[in-house]
Amino acid sequence: MRVMFRMMLPFAAAVIAALPTRISAQVAAKQVIGNSTATLSPAIRAGDLVFTSGQLGLSRTVPDSTVQGQTKLALDNVKGVLESAGTNMANVVMCTVFLVDVKDFSGMNQAYSAAFPKDPPARSTVVVAALVSAAAKVEVECVAVMPK
Repeated sequence: MRVMFRMMLPFAAAVIAALPTRISAQVAAKQVIGNSTATLSPAIRAGDLVFTSGQLGLSRTVPDSTVQGQTKLALDNVKGVLESAGTNMANVVMCTVFLVDVKDFSGMNQAYSAAFPKDPPARSTVVVAALVSAAAKVEVECVAVMPK
């Protein structure tokens, strides 16, 4: 056991020594996508990944109180953010959906499935007490890869 530990010690030391360089290179590669506010950016590109901020499905011009309509609009908003980053919905690998009411899961799922008809991304769905807007029923955030 001691011999194995001694053999691995130089390797572990090299990995630990390289961490600050790798981390600082990744942080330096961080790019804000879209117009950020004082508190958030629409998306951040880090390396080959794009992380979107949560998107609500609310519209001042065409209000929709259904979870299906709000989910569609939230995903349309995600699509716009991803396209401004140079990627698209086909490259989404993970989404998190926040629902105010678990009873809306089926309706959300219908609209979500239309946005990802083939090979849907991994997804977590979380029921929350409230979203930032009282009228919001759903919020969606996604992670996408940049196309090669």
